[in-house]
Amino acid sequence: MNAQKPFLKEISSTNSFLQGAKDCAPTLFGYMSIGIAFGIVGTASGLSIIEIAALSIFVYAGSAQFIICALLVAGATLPVIITTTFIVNLRHFLLSLTLAPYFTKESFLRNIGFGALLTDESFGVASTRAARDGRLYAKWMDGLNLTAYLCWAAACTAGAILGQWISNPHAFGLDYALIAMFIALLVLQLEQSQSARLKLNMFVVLLVVVSMIVFSFFVSGHIAVLLSTCFAATIGVVLSNDD
Repeated sequence: MNAQKPFLKEISSTNSFLQGAKDCAPTLFGYMSIGIAFGIVGTASGLSIIEIAALSIFVYAGSAQFIICALLVAGATLPVIITTTFIVNLRHFLLSLTLAPYFTKESFLRNIGFGALLTDESFGVASTRAARDGRLYAKWMDGLNLTAYLCWAAACTAGAILGQWISNPHAFGLDYALIAMFIALLVLQLEQSQSARLKLNMFVVLLVVVSMIVFSFFVSGHIAVLLSTCFAATIGVVLSNDD
C-alpha cells in the first residue's frame, strides 16, 4: 500500500496544472512572436490597443485575427468578416471533437472551456500526450490551455503598444507573418500526413489555388476565398470517404 504512494504521487504531479503549463512552454515562443506581429499589424490597420486586446481575448485565433485586420483594411462588410472568421475557425470544432472522448467524465461546461481555449499548438501537445499515455487529465489541460491563452493575449497587447512606434510594419516584413504562419501550418499538416493521404492533401491544396483563381474572375477576392475553400474542402471530404 505504501509502495503505491510514490507512484500515485508521480502520476498526480505529471498531470497537474503546473505540468500542463510546463508542457506548454516549448510553444510559447511561437505565441509570442506571432502575437507581437499581430499587435503591430493590427495597430497599422487602424485598431486601438483596446480593440486589439479584445480581439485577442474574445476571438483568440491568430489566423482569423490577421484575416479580420486584412478585411477591415479592404473595407469588407460585417457579414463577410463574420463568415470568413467562422470558416477559418471551423477546424477547431473538429479538434475539440477529437479530444472530447478523453473528458467524458467532465461536465458539459468544462468541455466547452477545453474546446474554447484549444489552439492548433495546444491540440498538438495534447494529442501527443494522449497518444503516449492513453488519457488526458482536466487539470493538466487547464494548465496547457490557460498558459497559451494568457501568453497570446499578453503578446498581442504588447505588440499593439510597440506598434505605436512602428508606423510601417511592411518595412520590417511583419505583414508577412500571416502568410508565413499559414505556410508553416500547411507544411506541418503535410509532414504529419501519412503517405497514402499526402497525395490527397496535395491535390486539395492545388484545388484551392486553381479554384481561387477561377472564382476571382467572377466574384470579389473575399467571396472567392470562401467559395474556393468550401469547394475544395467538399471535394476533399468526398475523396477521403471513397478511400
